[in-house]
Amino acid sequence: MHIRNGDSILFIGDSITDAGRREDADGLGWGYVRLFRDLLWARHPGLEVTIENRGVSGDTVRHLALRWREDVIMSRPDWLVVSIGVNDVWRQLQQPTNSEAVELREFEAVYRRLLAEARERTQCRMALCEPTIIGEEHGTPHNELLTPYVEAVANIARDFDAVLVPMNAAFWRVLDANPAHTLTSDGVHPYSQGFMIMALTLYDALCSGKGGV
Repeated sequence: MHIRNGDSILFIGDSITDAGRREDADGLGWGYVRLFRDLLWARHPGLEVTIENRGVSGDTVRHLALRWREDVIMSRPDWLVVSIGVNDVWRQLQQPTNSEAVELREFEAVYRRLLAEARERTQCRMALCEPTIIGEEHGTPHNELLTPYVEAVANIARDFDAVLVPMNAAFWRVLDANPAHTLTSDGVHPYSQGFMIMALTLYDALCSGKGGV
């Protein structure tokens, strides 16, 4: 069990993390952040933690950099959970290519710089989520382009001694077992079952000792 009583956990990422948090009285949204909180309550009723959701729809790692000081450094969380990468790739596949596309070298460099700052300034522990799928079929241009970003997150997690949360692998495990499952509304944004996969994968990584680098 990585999480301790009294810990604060801050989630940051894109729309998959955001999940309508501004319309939610708890500020958690209706996605995996809320489901993870509910799992903690159900399985560890005596555990007191504070959870904040700082996801913003449409974000790439560049956008995280613009708000990193305010949303992460000033919050000084005990745990930082990062889920980013889908938009960095998706923008590259839009025609004409969107100016917000973030190629792999920049993605990794910015990600590493942000984590180094967080570690130095807050001493927080970190959990890095693999980017989830872009389309629910293997071999598409979207997922082929996404694969090195997934690998980059694993390498970054190892180098920063962070917990790796295998979100992408978890989605493919379900889809490979039953391709008839539909986990997203548009190839990216999860239905409730997709969010449940994410919440369970994060719970396993942080609370069941199944995660790691």
